[in-house]
Amino acid sequence: MTKADSIPQKERPGQGPNIILILTDDQGWGDLSISGNPAVATPNLDRLAQNGVSFERFYVSTVCSPTRAELLTGRHHFRSGVYSTSEGGERMDLDEVTLADVLGRAGYRTAGFGKWHSGAQFPYHPNGRGFEEFYGFCSGHWGNYFDAMLEHNGKIVEGEGFIIDHLTDKAIGFVEENSEAPFFLYLPYNTPHSPMQVPLPYWERFRDKPLPAHRYTEQEDQGHTRAALAMVENIDWNVGRLIESVREAGLLDDTIILFLSDNGPNGYRWNGGLKGKKGSVDEGGVRSPLFVQWAGKIEAGKTVSQVTSAMDLFPTLLSLAGIKYVPEKPLDGKDLSPLILQAGAPWPDRYVFSYWEKKASLRNEAFLLDEKDQLFDLRIDPGQNQVVSGQFPKVLAEMKEVKQRHLAEVALELPQEDTRSFPLGHPEFKHNQLPARDAVAHGNIQRSNRFPNSSYFTNWTSVGDSLTWEVEVLADGQFEVEIYYTCEKEAVGSTLSLRMGDDVLEGKVVAPFTPQLVGAEEDRVPRQESYEQKWGKMSLGKISLSKGSGKLSLKALQIPKGKVMDFRLMTLTRI
Repeated sequence: MTKADSIPQKERPGQGPNIILILTDDQGWGDLSISGNPAVATPNLDRLAQNGVSFERFYVSTVCSPTRAELLTGRHHFRSGVYSTSEGGERMDLDEVTLADVLGRAGYRTAGFGKWHSGAQFPYHPNGRGFEEFYGFCSGHWGNYFDAMLEHNGKIVEGEGFIIDHLTDKAIGFVEENSEAPFFLYLPYNTPHSPMQVPLPYWERFRDKPLPAHRYTEQEDQGHTRAALAMVENIDWNVGRLIESVREAGLLDDTIILFLSDNGPNGYRWNGGLKGKKGSVDEGGVRSPLFVQWAGKIEAGKTVSQVTSAMDLFPTLLSLAGIKYVPEKPLDGKDLSPLILQAGAPWPDRYVFSYWEKKASLRNEAFLLDEKDQLFDLRIDPGQNQVVSGQFPKVLAEMKEVKQRHLAEVALELPQEDTRSFPLGHPEFKHNQLPARDAVAHGNIQRSNRFPNSSYFTNWTSVGDSLTWEVEVLADGQFEVEIYYTCEKEAVGSTLSLRMGDDVLEGKVVAPFTPQLVGAEEDRVPRQESYEQKWGKMSLGKISLSKGSGKLSLKALQIPKGKVMDFRLMTLTRI
């Protein structure tokens, strides 16, 4: 018997099980040693699968924010208003009920640590979606993974060390502090999403490592693959120490632990012969691992072969927790607890629909209808190598009809125009963030990169230039305004004006903060996104804002030295 095996487990009669939901970002189904990938070692994740149930055909969305919406609401992402991964399109409508909402009402302590990617301004913020505690970032990707600028319940803070290690430290602390009451811990890691940063020891193991051949070998960026797999091994180490902390707290027998990814791999690499990658509605773009462990309750080593979906997690976890919930809106997800807990449980055939940016596929227990309406028999051809449309005309016709019904629902549910503004000044939330991501630039101002999520603005050179946000001030109030910026010493002196209707604040850039790009020294391969900067913080002053909707504008009234600043973020803190 090991020391860990001898740790007594706590008894908490009458309380539901703890739930730990671990979500990785851009990790493919094949990025695990248990999937057969010879280039990566994931002993802790493999053990999680071996100690519980592994789902062989579990499907998520093609990209990040839709999967988050679906697992948190149990509904197709397009029903909740999610149509993009940035600039407001990643937000779930405010009348959606999240898993954290329901668990919180049932007495659970709720916390999220990591990448939220479902809205930054309260009540879209995680603290407004059922999470008492949030530590991480709300954007779709982040530009720096070492000592990163993060937030804690809306307040900007500085992280410590490598972000995945740091988030895991926070998760372990939460487990240790909440051993007496049931908790829901949501841990959405942001790797192996780019930029490809990982601590050097992990990279050194992969720098020159041979990689297996696969169907896309000629299109593979091997440096990117090596970095991604190094990041996966870091994830595995962190998952291992989190599970060990649960064991040491005496909670392992009373904790459901889940692991999945949010979409297919973010590059062409070994993926078990599956077709496609992130962004594709083929198998390789939407098939994810799902492991569920509940020591003593779920049979170890069990596999589920039925078609399942991220939307199923919402009703499944409530069922496993013994929570009776009557949904306020119809759920698309199904309760998987019979498949998890029972041997040979009856399970009717079903369709799982995948959709993103006008691409759609449909699958059931046997077949896949792809975005071109080609039919594949997944029972004998999981890699989608042979079109069988002519062999199964009735199946083809039926699946095309079902797919068209789903596409009609998409057209009905997704508005042609997003009329939701960015909320500001909710009376129940002190901190408000307006990042460059959510702003519209006018005049000469340029975004640092075509990917908005972790970008900043530069080339602000004219009094005709401005940044604007479409906002709705939810309650009258006075706010302390701070700007995260860089400005060379020789450019100090510009006068800024922040205006919404008749509410105006003027202030001056009085202190330099020398631009310093960070990240290149930690990048293992070249990035597509912007490098991050070290940001200074300046106070613009206090502004009183009146309740109502309109355009919040930031512009320069005077630019005595040719340039205003590089702009990353503006915060408004209710006084």
